Amino acid sequence: MLKLLLASRNAGKLREFSALLPEFDFVLWPSEAPELPETGAFFQDNALQKAEGALAWWREQGREPVDGALADDSGLCVDALWGGPGVLSARFAADLPDYPAKNRRLLAMLPEGADRAARFVCVLALVPAKGEPHTFSGAVEGSLAFEHRGEGGFGYDPIFIPDGYDQTFGELPAALKHTLSHRARASAALRAHLLRA
Repeated sequence: MLKLLLASRNAGKLREFSALLPEFDFVLWPSEAPELPETGAFFQDNALQKAEGALAWWREQGREPVDGALADDSGLCVDALWGGPGVLSARFAADLPDYPAKNRRLLAMLPEGADRAARFVCVLALVPAKGEPHTFSGAVEGSLAFEHRGEGGFGYDPIFIPDGYDQTFGELPAALKHTLSHRARASAALRAHLLRA
């Protein structure tokens, strides 16, 4: 089993990756480690920055050997907000204490009668301990709900309705979400790459 350093402290992402990629053993980015850079203009830039930075730090400070680092940069892209919050999704409304409050603010920003089309985008960067980095992307189209609905998932899940459904990712069963989500699609691309390698 490959052991990968997950370049994130987000427990929700760890739960999802453990379900989506059960063939990997994940090590969560430790609390004493530095914040990882996210200064890129694109999801791919940020994912690579985080994975490369995490692996470099781990080589000097890590407590156990790993086979590489995996980083995710993902976000919600809303048509009526010119693609925002996009790569700034994790830092959107930083003055608010939690995602229910952030979700209410984001929904309040939509002009009345605006197109509610949106998509979740995920780019994974895999930086092996030996070898070349690779990135894998996934996206899911959908629309924004009119209010925060459901307590499943994390982040913007309770306001995103995937195409073909009338429930948000916060309301859909996790097992179903894991067949539809942007992270599931990027993870499937990563798995296909490793099977070919």
